Order: sequence, then C-alpha cells, then structure tokens
Amino acid sequence: MDSQQRKILTFFSIKRIIIPVILGLGVATFLFIRGFDKEAFEGVQWLTQSYFYIFLALCLMVVRDVAYMYRLRVVTDGQLSWRKCFEVIMLWEFGSAVTPSIIGGSAIALFLLRKEGINMGRTTAIVMTTALLDELFYIIMVPVVILIVGTHSLFVTDAGEYVLFDTRFGTQGVFIIGYVFILILTSIILYGIFINPWGSKRLLMIVFSLPFLKKYRRKAVETGNEIIITSKEMKGKPLSFWIKAFAGTFFSWTARFWVVNCLILAFVAGGDQFLIYARQLVMWVILLISPTPGSSGVAEIAFSGFFADFIPEGLVPALSVLWRVISYYPYLFIGVIVLPHWLNRVRKQKDVQKKQSDKMIKPI
Repeated sequence: MDSQQRKILTFFSIKRIIIPVILGLGVATFLFIRGFDKEAFEGVQWLTQSYFYIFLALCLMVVRDVAYMYRLRVVTDGQLSWRKCFEVIMLWEFGSAVTPSIIGGSAIALFLLRKEGINMGRTTAIVMTTALLDELFYIIMVPVVILIVGTHSLFVTDAGEYVLFDTRFGTQGVFIIGYVFILILTSIILYGIFINPWGSKRLLMIVFSLPFLKKYRRKAVETGNEIIITSKEMKGKPLSFWIKAFAGTFFSWTARFWVVNCLILAFVAGGDQFLIYARQLVMWVILLISPTPGSSGVAEIAFSGFFADFIPEGLVPALSVLWRVISYYPYLFIGVIVLPHWLNRVRKQKDVQKKQSDKMIKPI
C-alpha cells in the first residue's frame, strides 16, 4: 500500500465518522432542549401523508445518487460500469461528508477515479467537469428563483452573522459575495476550457496576486493547470455530452433540495414550497464556507434559521435531525461498508492487469 493510499484511507477511519456525528447531534440536542415545546410535540399527528412524504424524501435521495451515477457514466464515456459508479459515488460522498465543505472531497475523487484505471489527465478533467456542472446549476437557478419569489422573503435576518475577510456580513451579504465569487470563477473556467486555457490560467494568477487573495495563489495555479488539462480532454465533446451531463446534475441537485420540502410537508400542511426551495439555495452558500466536517453543527443551526417560519417552533430541531439522518449520516456508514469491497475489487483488477502486462512482455 503506497503512502497516498494510506493517507486517503485515513479519511475512512472511525474517528472521521464520530466527529461529525457528535458535532451534529450535539448541536441538535442543544437546540432541541433550548426550544423544546411540549404542546408542539403533543400536537403532532402522524398521518398517512407523514409516512408518504418521508418515504418520498428517501426516494429523492435515491434519485440524487442515481443521477450522480448517470452523470459519472456520461463524463467517463461509459468507462465505469453502474456498479463501479455506485461505489465511487458512495465513497466520494463519504469524502465530502468527513471534510469541511470548503475543502470538499476532490482529493478522494481523484484517488478513486485513478484507482479505477482512468489516467491522471482524464481524472483531473472529470473532477473539474463535475464541479463546473454543479456551479452552473447554481448560477442558473439563483436568478430563476429570485424572479419567482423575489428577494423580500428570500433572506432571513435571524440566521446569524458570518465573518469573511475580517468583516461581519449578514446572510444576504454572504450570499451575494458567494454568488459573485462562484460566477466569476465559473466564467474563468468556462473561458479556459472552451476558448483560451493558458489565458485563463494567467488571469487566475493575476486575480490571486491581490493582497487579500495572495495566500490562495498556489491553489489558483493548480486550478489553472487543471483547466488546461480539462480543456484538452473536454473541448471536443459534442453538445449531446453536455446536455446529458447537465441533466444528471439538474436531477441530482433538484432531488437533494426537495428533500427538505418533503420533510416539512410530512408534518405541516401548506406553505410556500418554492420559497423553501429558494431558501436552500441561499443556505448552500453558508454551508459552503463551514469549517466543520460535512457542515456538522452548522447545518443544523442554519436549518433552524432558514426554515423556522415554516415549522412549529418546537419541531424545528427534530426536523433538522431527521433531515440530516436522511441526507447526510447514511453516507458515513455506507462509505465504510463499500470501502473494503472496493479495495478488494481494484486490487484484483490491478493484479489481472499486471499479469496481462507480464504476459505481453514475456520473451518468446
């Protein structure tokens, strides 16, 4: 086992699982005790619709993962089977669940795809392409929801303040900064992949030479190199490739966001469902800068702040836990279950390839 593999496998340790679980449940317990409302709990009625919407939320998580698998099949040109895509996606999600959102699971994704026999250039291109598609979905959906729901009820004032660049911002301020940053970075990447990769790299280096961004310059150089590689791999892809890849992205993110809508509908009739969906787009930016693994603790607090006006007060902490139980915690445990099988398969695959290689170079 090489040093890189040992380093990656440390992400799948019990310690990595325990920390986010303790953080998430600890914060949820605190919020539950602080906001406990006996009357709200006694007033809860488990109706047929409750079971239906919780089941629908679980189905949406399946849709999310299947859509991710489909997208991975598309961007790898079918090189990975459905089974391989399932294992890679589950381990990729695990990596994202045990690392701070601002870091993400890219390092693990690169390792996984490389072990699946995809060369380093294509691996880099695949990871960057999936990230680009995610950002494009967000960039497109934000103006759509603002046109539909407006801004007067989109932002919440009681979701706390956040410190960026030593300055305090409210929810709206963080959202605007995050959206503009994503828009600029995605534009540079698109320009680099489809028009001028070397010019895109130079532009990144200029931008990240600014005093307050200088500490991120090394990462910007790496991103520039990745853009050049991705351009070589993806520039000639047909329009159908991008339509299919974006369709997978659209369905995966839409299913992910509508999980919250289903959980609220399970216990609360009515409510502006599109506004709930829109609030999640804002909340996503907050979770993106979370310093905790998988946004544990931060996600539960953000849920309470963004959706408290749709749910009876005493039920908010309980629903935040249910949301995380359905959409987050399963990946921690599925990743650990899938890992041994995946390691065994890629090891056998490598042994077979080595035997075939030795057979080909064996002297006559």
